[in-house]
Amino acid sequence: MKVLLLNGSPNENGCTYTALNEVAKTLQDKNVETEIFQLGKGPVQDCVACRACAKLNNQCVYSYDAVNLFIEKAKQADGLVFGTPVYYAHPSGRVLSFLNRVFFAGSAVFANKPAAAVASARRAGTTASLDVLNKYFTISRMPVVSSSYWNMVHGNTPAEVLQDSEGLQIMQTIGINMAWLISCIEAAKKAGIPYPEVEPKVFTNFIR
Repeated sequence: MKVLLLNGSPNENGCTYTALNEVAKTLQDKNVETEIFQLGKGPVQDCVACRACAKLNNQCVYSYDAVNLFIEKAKQADGLVFGTPVYYAHPSGRVLSFLNRVFFAGSAVFANKPAAAVASARRAGTTASLDVLNKYFTISRMPVVSSSYWNMVHGNTPAEVLQDSEGLQIMQTIGINMAWLISCIEAAKKAGIPYPEVEPKVFTNFIR
């Protein structure tokens, strides 16, 4: 089993990475393979609603950034964790541009795979950021992995994050719950229990 973790911060070894690494270490202790995917500092194309991805197989038409690579890696993952720093009480703009295209182009890849959101902040804005990220999961039929409190850490540097004992425990609990849930799904597959049936999509348009 494998969990893919997205570091949505431009700082590859910063506070968000420190939180994700704590989740990853716990997963590894549960014999779950992990990979932390670095979004990095490079440019990220925003979604322009061209809908060209509808003609492709879970791919975005813009291929010069990391969106399609992430979708390919997600195909092999049993669960996903998405981490973001907090900018002005909101996820970073780059992670939102990234996820808008990832989920619009590759939504079929993520269905039925457990997901967790992680937010890192010096002080505040974490719950608003978590709310934004969780909406990607619930619209994509992904089970949401919870913890013992909101999925957040606090600190202005990685060293300060490592002093946030409660935050670290929250990250560890995410790993424990994620490992349990993907194990349950794997057991269900082996027992012949199918994924939930999906009804044809209904679109309601009130403009006549």
